[in-house]
Amino acid sequence: MLSLQFIREHPDVVRRALEERRTPAPLDEVLALDERRRALLAETEQLRAEQNAAGKKIGAAKDAGERQRMIDAMKGVSSRVDELAPELREVEERLQALLYELPNIPAPSTPVGAGEDDNPVREQSGEETRDEWRKPHWELGEALGIIDFERGVKLSGSRFYVLTGAGARLQRALIAFMLELHIDKHGYTEMYLPAMVKEETMLHSGQLPKFRDNLYHDAEEDFWFVPTAEVPLTNLHGDEILDGDSMPRHYVAYTPCFRREKMSAGRDVRGMKRGHQFDKVEMYTFCAPEHSADELERMLDDALDVCRALRLSYRVVNICTGDLGFNAAKTYDIEAWSPAVAEWLEVSSVSNCTDFQARRANVRFRREPSSKPEFVHTLNGSGLALPRTMIAMIENYQQRDGSIEVPEVLLPYMGGTGVIR
Repeated sequence: MLSLQFIREHPDVVRRALEERRTPAPLDEVLALDERRRALLAETEQLRAEQNAAGKKIGAAKDAGERQRMIDAMKGVSSRVDELAPELREVEERLQALLYELPNIPAPSTPVGAGEDDNPVREQSGEETRDEWRKPHWELGEALGIIDFERGVKLSGSRFYVLTGAGARLQRALIAFMLELHIDKHGYTEMYLPAMVKEETMLHSGQLPKFRDNLYHDAEEDFWFVPTAEVPLTNLHGDEILDGDSMPRHYVAYTPCFRREKMSAGRDVRGMKRGHQFDKVEMYTFCAPEHSADELERMLDDALDVCRALRLSYRVVNICTGDLGFNAAKTYDIEAWSPAVAEWLEVSSVSNCTDFQARRANVRFRREPSSKPEFVHTLNGSGLALPRTMIAMIENYQQRDGSIEVPEVLLPYMGGTGVIR
């Protein structure tokens, strides 16, 4: 959420940010409501000051008739105060609702562009290999009996699948490896989180109201299925004031994730690439504002460490303003090359959300015990997301005989299985 004071003092900055994002938002109504709110507050405060002053005079008056005249004269003031209260409440509620609809301000280093076609590639490691003998993961997985799409559809419908035997173990091995890499090498603290959260948790992380149509919700109870561990991690320190010496705080968590995917026919939806349920290892950071740019680079490198360990060809894409996520000021996407489908698959999105989420969740810190609380900066990044990492790994490690070699770093988690046949 943007600071109302910042919006009031820098409306041109916010308007330009909305134009660069290609995002319609009710900025003019926010400014008008803010002006009306301040006018109502000023009038209310003036009337209450008159009431207080009159109250002192009434209390000091010795003549009963004079006291009654003063009381009668203040009835109109009291009536006006009562009239203003519901209008002020309505204006404040509407203003708060509209503030939740304004996206974050892009960072100065975020490239300006209309959409994903304008995202520049910052770096690339490895080649776009293409081998005619390689099978796409949906053919290879079914041939090896490790991915069962038919039974996934039977159980839950389209966009679901079952991982069987070595397939299930391979995914579990990948999750365990990524968690241990981030914990042991990168210094993150592992968290086990609920996969269902309250509505306010979704609101404070920026998922609501923007992405309501893409979320799964229990209709009878206040449970929302998390679309990413970013949601509960954002709210982990909600309404808290952190000790400045305890930051930065780095957390990592594995969770299942649930999202309504709006899918159309075509190559984009083949196999495991898009689904309503998927797994993800998520990295998250709370830090002081002046450190968030450096923390973004650190988190990006931590995610790339997974690609390097798995020996996957990857590239880093600098997301432009027109493709930037709602909460983010700056984002890098990591894409892994998948040789059988011959495309770059997004396996991570690493974002600096500045104080945008912290304002919604009210997460602050003190630099010194006596200093004024400030909002923290929050960052999040996949480290990495499945099943696209699985897809890239399966297609890159398949052999000419139709088997899959297990990456060396996953061998300790595979119970001695080095090749899936």
